[in-house]
Amino acid sequence: MCHVHLCLLEYGPLQDILTVTFNPAVDMSTATPEVSAGPKLRCDAPVFSAGGGGINVSRAIRILGGYSRAFVAAGGTAGVKLGVLLAEEGIARIPYPAPGETRTNVAVIEGASGDQYRYVMPGPTWREADCELMLDNLCAMVSPSGLVVLSGSLAPGMPVDVIRRIMQRLGAEGPKVICDISGAPLADLCGHEGCGLEVLRMDHDEAEEIEGAPLASREDSARFARDLVTKGVARAVVVARGPDGSVLATETGCVHASGLDVPVDNKVGAGDSFVGAFALAMAMGKDATTALQWGTTAATSAVTTPARELCRKPDFERYLPECALSDLAVEFRGRALRRLGRKSARQTRRWSS
Repeated sequence: MCHVHLCLLEYGPLQDILTVTFNPAVDMSTATPEVSAGPKLRCDAPVFSAGGGGINVSRAIRILGGYSRAFVAAGGTAGVKLGVLLAEEGIARIPYPAPGETRTNVAVIEGASGDQYRYVMPGPTWREADCELMLDNLCAMVSPSGLVVLSGSLAPGMPVDVIRRIMQRLGAEGPKVICDISGAPLADLCGHEGCGLEVLRMDHDEAEEIEGAPLASREDSARFARDLVTKGVARAVVVARGPDGSVLATETGCVHASGLDVPVDNKVGAGDSFVGAFALAMAMGKDATTALQWGTTAATSAVTTPARELCRKPDFERYLPECALSDLAVEFRGRALRRLGRKSARQTRRWSS
């Protein structure tokens, strides 16, 4: 059944968006005057929020006035708390039982320096059978005409090729899939031809790691992204270049969206804000270039907010007209594709070891 939800009147009917969070967390934030080893550190009252890549994407979509459903694998007491936190935010959750207790991450701000210390837990361990059952359930509930957003880290025990397994289950007639992952799963994707993603996004550092060489210019990033498109990894590949904006490559060409000169307060939520805005634009029927502009603007908004916040709609609307788009001239690199595949395979083995 095709799911269509009415959001704000300015948007009208939207394509269904399903975000997926494999390894969510209850994020606990607090502050203390000084962090030092030995004495008890008296902290402020903790603030709790739901965390995880797909959850943050759903949050960004909601902030910008859209609607999504969030597939969240959670378990235990922390998993119950996670569900309560999502309900309080108005994020529609599709719960799936994880094979253990959902992780709780801790962030502590030191008052004396303003530095933030982030303690990230691993999450429950998944067996092969657990993963296969979860993937069967996930793929059974997606809308063939919708969008699926795969974002965030994998839980311990999940196979590095889990994204390719999802794509194989969905098939060519399945929904459009947007993917924003890192590490071994990203290397696995880039090392195989014909994965069939709609959009693959990565940061500049991740792209350089896959390429095995610096990507100093916008054209370098565009050339790398275009190679992945030619290889069939995704129909569109985005490389985020930090304050220099983002580059998009498709079969028809390469485009750069400019970053804006804004005060940077927090880089944590920029990527999730980008993906949320990009997915929302796609759900509205906008083309990939406009979606790039939306995503880059949302990321710009996010870096101006305090720690752990995402984009803000008034800032997004103010910055959007200032986000300039420009074409990039990039030639086809022929044999570079084979080198890229070999590099990605080596990196997958290294990250998995």
